[in-house]
Amino acid sequence: MKIQARNTALYCTTLAGLLMLSACGKNDQETNTPPPGAPAASSAPTPAAPAPASTAPTMPSPSGSAAQPEATPPPASTSGKSASIKPAESIKVTSVTIGSAVDASLAISREQRSFRPQEKDIYASVATTGNTDNATLNAKWSYVEGKEQPFSTTSESIATNGPAITTFKVQNPNAWPQGKYKVDISLNGKTVATEAFDVRS
Repeated sequence: MKIQARNTALYCTTLAGLLMLSACGKNDQETNTPPPGAPAASSAPTPAAPAPASTAPTMPSPSGSAAQPEATPPPASTSGKSASIKPAESIKVTSVTIGSAVDASLAISREQRSFRPQEKDIYASVATTGNTDNATLNAKWSYVEGKEQPFSTTSESIATNGPAITTFKVQNPNAWPQGKYKVDISLNGKTVATEAFDVRS
């Protein structure tokens, strides 16, 4: 009787163990089984989440509006000592001389204000002082007996660092008409001097 009771107890213990193992397997199967209609789980590894951007978000200012970017500081001022300073141009006409002949330096060698009709050449020498890299002198010749009639215009470019003389010339292969004449001298487009002369027999 003791042996039969022991066998019965061992059988019951073995049966209880099998039932417990069966129940555990069922629970594991139910846990891993997806519900109906759900997509099957992929065996591929889940991709890693992207790393957060390194730029920090803009924080609102105390007033509630978005913070403005900092203003770029103005460039530092320079003293200008390293830059080469070009002297300002300053040139002016000091005199105008009329004549019938010039010397080797093109200055008037025979000054006169009255010419004979047969004198072919008439000169106007313009004296200037000052400095310039590129100034323009202009001489406009006119016959002013009665109605003014310009008959010649000549321009010269000059570059000088001191006193200079620029000479203009008009020629007439025929006899000059008698009467009054004038020459207007312009510097860079502005009339700066007017000299009168005449032709008489």
